[in-house]
Amino acid sequence: MRPYELSLSAAADAIRARRLSPVELADSVLERIEQVDPHLRAYVTVTAERARRAAREAENDIAAGRYRGPLHGIPMGLKDVIDVAGEATSAGSRVRADHRAEADSTVAARLSAAGAVLVGKTHTHEFAYGLTTPQTNNAWDTGRVAGGSSGGSSVAVAAGTATFTLGTDTGGSIRVPAALNGVVGFKPTYGLVPRHGVTSLSWSLDHVGPITRTVEDAALVLAALAGHDPRDPASLTAPGTEYRPVAGADLTNLRVGVPRTYFFDHVDAEVEAAVRRAIDRLRALGAHLVDVEIPMTRYIRATHWGLMVPEATAYHETSLRTVPELYQADVRILLEAGELMPAGDYLRAQRARTLMRREWARVLRDVDLVAAPTVPATAVKAGQETITWADGTVEGVSDAYVRLSSPANITGLPSLSVPVGQDAAGLPIGMQLLGRPLGEKVLLRVGHAYEQSQPARQLARAA
Repeated sequence: MRPYELSLSAAADAIRARRLSPVELADSVLERIEQVDPHLRAYVTVTAERARRAAREAENDIAAGRYRGPLHGIPMGLKDVIDVAGEATSAGSRVRADHRAEADSTVAARLSAAGAVLVGKTHTHEFAYGLTTPQTNNAWDTGRVAGGSSGGSSVAVAAGTATFTLGTDTGGSIRVPAALNGVVGFKPTYGLVPRHGVTSLSWSLDHVGPITRTVEDAALVLAALAGHDPRDPASLTAPGTEYRPVAGADLTNLRVGVPRTYFFDHVDAEVEAAVRRAIDRLRALGAHLVDVEIPMTRYIRATHWGLMVPEATAYHETSLRTVPELYQADVRILLEAGELMPAGDYLRAQRARTLMRREWARVLRDVDLVAAPTVPATAVKAGQETITWADGTVEGVSDAYVRLSSPANITGLPSLSVPVGQDAAGLPIGMQLLGRPLGEKVLLRVGHAYEQSQPARQLARAA
């Protein structure tokens, strides 16, 4: 197996045991980028010199006995909304074409302190305001969308051009592209991972989280990211914890909620079948399945848009009025729509969120987590605007992709997307696990147990 094919945990074990050097791993990943990124376009910037320098430093530190932990010497990519000192953060937009970060974001600083090696900044839908990332091609079929807005980050992991990446998630932007590219995407509890130095889309919905090859890898990255930062007003003061799941743990007595409503409505038949097989596998591992009713489903879409649209417009108020022509048409339309939204609608969305959080808390008193599809369909063809369901209902692609992931953003609940198979065309399918506030360890335990019961996954075929 070539170094770029290794999972984070496997690479970390090899580096610690001196069977693999950080320089060898970085060179392998950078060569992989040269080989496949011209047709995948996951990266907006490749920081090759910076990566090689950091890899040499990591190798020297480890040789001198200064090993920092499992991220030391591991190549990573960061979504192009995350500041890294001295590097551009364009957020995929001409509006910020000249922006260069003066300081590290909190997450970049924490990963640097852990010894991770930056190989580049990954493409995002403009200002993370979209579900396709049009600059980037799907890692399994270059004629299909990558998903968004963390499309570049997901494709990089799927293709072996980063061992792990970070993305952001406001309505599903980590989990949607992770599902569409067959990798693991984790949106933690709101406030667990600080957002200082990360370009905002909607401050009350934004999350930062890892995209990785395996669930164990996601746990290792989360451990480095989580923790209070007073510069983020929403940052939690929750105590630190060990997130790495225990190998071989069974799921006896765990209660998994299976939605009777909403999450299996207007879902592709192959997606539903794969997710239900995965849920049955959880039962075979010892979990007890419980039917649950998803609360306030008729208000989910209105609440999500009622929060996100005005907050995004407020963030962009100055540039929208001074340089509107620099925005892409799809994003500009959404931002201008936010200027027309009455304040009363925003306040009603806030009230609805409060009620929704309360109702989800009631659901999660009876079960430990909820299992459901991450997205209702696999990756659509590039340029496709709608999906037609079996009953003739026509739905916009972005509306379809965000529909099942946005409840976790509205409520702030943690959500983990895990690959659970492929459709007849060979396109990946994802299952999401939604848990209680600060219930990350339970989700990682369940996702890891499922993953360990399945054959090892390969890198994406289009790569």
